[in-house]
Formats: sequence, C-alpha cells, structure tokens
Amino acid sequence: MAGAWRLAQPVVVGVDGSGPALAATRWAAREAGRRRVGLRVVKAFLERPSKRIGAPGPDPDYREVMLEGARAAVAEAATVAAAAAPGIEVTEDVVDGRPLSVLVDESKHAGTIVVGKRGLGGYGGLLVGSVAVGLTTQARCPVVVVRGGEPEPAASGPVVVGIGISATSDAALIFALEMAAARDVPLVAVHAWMEYIADPAVWPVQEWGAIDADQDQMLAARLAQWSEKQPDVEIRRVVARDRPAHALLEQAALAQLVVVGSRGRSTFRKRVFGSVCDTVLQHAPCPVAVVRPHPADLVA
Repeated sequence: MAGAWRLAQPVVVGVDGSGPALAATRWAAREAGRRRVGLRVVKAFLERPSKRIGAPGPDPDYREVMLEGARAAVAEAATVAAAAAPGIEVTEDVVDGRPLSVLVDESKHAGTIVVGKRGLGGYGGLLVGSVAVGLTTQARCPVVVVRGGEPEPAASGPVVVGIGISATSDAALIFALEMAAARDVPLVAVHAWMEYIADPAVWPVQEWGAIDADQDQMLAARLAQWSEKQPDVEIRRVVARDRPAHALLEQAALAQLVVVGSRGRSTFRKRVFGSVCDTVLQHAPCPVAVVRPHPADLVA
C-alpha cells in the first residue's frame, strides 16, 4: 500500500445542533485551515410523518418548522467554524436522508468526516452515538470523532497511533504521520503485544525482555517503511507489554489526537477481548481518528 489520503478534498462535518457537534465543527474548521481546503457543514433532514391521524402526507407546516430548525443548526455551525478558522471557505447544506446514510455518501468525496461523540438523539447511557460508530465501519475516508463538553487537548500534544502486527494498520499510520506533520508535533507509535500470547499458562516461562526487544525491532522496521515520507516528524516508539486499548488510552492522556485502524477481530475474539477501536472511542479523552484500510481511498 502506498500513497496519501485525499487530504486535498474538503473536510465534512456532520451537525445536529448539539454541543458535541459544535465542538466537532471547531475541530473540523481548524483542520480545514491547516490543509487549506474548504469545510462543508452538513445536516441530515429526515422528513417525519404527520402527527394528524389519517392525514395523507406530512403536515406542510410541521415540515417547514423542522426544516427551518435544520437550517438554523447548520447556520450556527457555520458561524462557529468561521470564528474558529477565519478565512476558510464554509459551505452549508441540509440533505434529505438519515444521518448515517447522508454522511457515508458524503465520505465518498471528502478528505475527512468529522462528527461529535454523541448527538441530540443519543441514549443517555451511550458514550458514543450510533452515527459515530456506524461511520467508523462504513465511511470511505478517515472519520474523526470529537468528544466535546470538556477542555480541548493542548495543541502541543502529540499524535498517537496504534500499530498492530499486520500491514492492515499501515493506513492508520500514514494518516497519523500526515496529522503530526501538519501540526508540527511528535508521533507516538504504540505497539502492545500481550494479547498475541493468548495462553496465560505460558506466561511464567516467557523471556519477556527478549520478546520486548523483538517487538521493538519489528515496530522500528514497520515505521521505517513510511517515516521517510515525513522526515521532519519526530517518531517515538512505545512497545507495551499490555493490551492494545489500555496502552493507547495511557498515551492518549496527553495527546491531541489518537489514530486507530478499524479492522476488527472475529466475533469470538470480540466477545473475549472487545474491540480496540470501540474501547478507544468510548474512553479516549481527546479526538479519535478511525481509519479503514481501503486502498481505493488512497491516491498515488
């Protein structure tokens, strides 16, 4: 796999009038400013049926009220974007359809899709909304989920990326290098290997130091393939005798962005270990970028 993400394409942010959506808008606007691309502010509008029993179609007045509310949410977000990154080109659109379907379609022509962690329609017990989760498995470009509602991470913080044992995490690494270069901050590459020794019965006889050294060499070799594309980025290797999600969350404490791949495990392993991507999305204190390994979304 070689190439770079479509970072020359506009950044798209999905909004719904919620606080997390406005936090996502600020993040997206600043990212568009760094890339010198436009920002597209999108609100999905799903026409609801009339509340009048027996009515042949939607109540025109009700529809217009809801449509005006959608337009107001987009306009508010556009104002927030202009304040966060003066000078960027901001376009606004209200698109018919369900939020997930609308944003997946938008992702086909976007450099990055940005959403808030939870929207207005989320259940109170969910830390990450269904639209955000759905995008991480269906979008055709990287997805950034912004927490919102808490102090923003320091702009000097590093970008953190999780590196697995296979080449499927290369897409996340390429994107993370781009993000670190654009921000002029270090990249922390985290490789946690404990789960690859799946049988706890063999742990007492393992030569942990030798395994640490081998895994560090493997990580260095993986990074060497791509670091030459961003030679000015300082790369820090972290080899952790730990589970991947826990190791990433430890590094996320001081990060401004965590990047993970979305390649999941089998259903059985998900029951045993859980998804690294999902766990980081739920608990990271900073924005999380999820990158799917789609070679079609890379350009030479």
